[in-house]
Amino acid sequence: MRKTVVAVVCGLVALVCGESLVLSQASSRNPVVQTSVGKLEGRWADAEGGVSVFRGVAFARPPVRDLRWRPPLAVEPWDGTVSAAEFGPACWQTRNGDNSPYGRGDLPRSEDCLTLNIWTPTNAGDRLPVMVWFHGGGHSSGVGSARIFDGTNMARKGVLLVTANYRLGPLGFSAHPALTAESSHGSSGNYGILDHIAALEWVRDNIAAFGGDPSNVTIFGQSAGSWSVCPSGYDVGRRSVS
Repeated sequence: MRKTVVAVVCGLVALVCGESLVLSQASSRNPVVQTSVGKLEGRWADAEGGVSVFRGVAFARPPVRDLRWRPPLAVEPWDGTVSAAEFGPACWQTRNGDNSPYGRGDLPRSEDCLTLNIWTPTNAGDRLPVMVWFHGGGHSSGVGSARIFDGTNMARKGVLLVTANYRLGPLGFSAHPALTAESSHGSSGNYGILDHIAALEWVRDNIAAFGGDPSNVTIFGQSAGSWSVCPSGYDVGRRSVS
């Protein structure tokens, strides 16, 4: 069984693993990448064509209907090429006021929200360091596609940047005896944190296709996003997990 070593240093976590996929991009047209479940067509993030961006990439099935208040499930494979030109909607949340530090305007919102966004430099070679950002908002608001999280400048510095959404509020963190009773694990709650893990598993399995190094992944975040990636209550150091 493959092991993943997690190093926690100053609240930043590096995932170490060993996957490899083939990068396929052409500067004369929109960038196209073959992932483990199908092809994605992104866009150029800058006029020079030095950074490509893949927006609204599903890392799990939509958590709706029978999948609501359940752990996220892997995306099903598809035929053909799926457009990754537009950001996905924010996970369902109340609207923050414009005077709030988390105000993002009248965001498109949906329960079908488990998507991530990837910015990658196209001429820096492969095996790039990867950074995965989780947004803040008290685990009740926010979105990974906010303009302040745009990864173009990070990519210009040679970093492959990923931002991700996760379920929020009662849809992401409800615990209830009825939900526990129907769970095969005998537990409920923390669906938003399980979404974090699903996003990282997607990165582990697919990021090499975008030029990233799956053995050099750092997770970081702001506010609630930093709480999610900075463990407390146990020894900080190197830990092995399956």
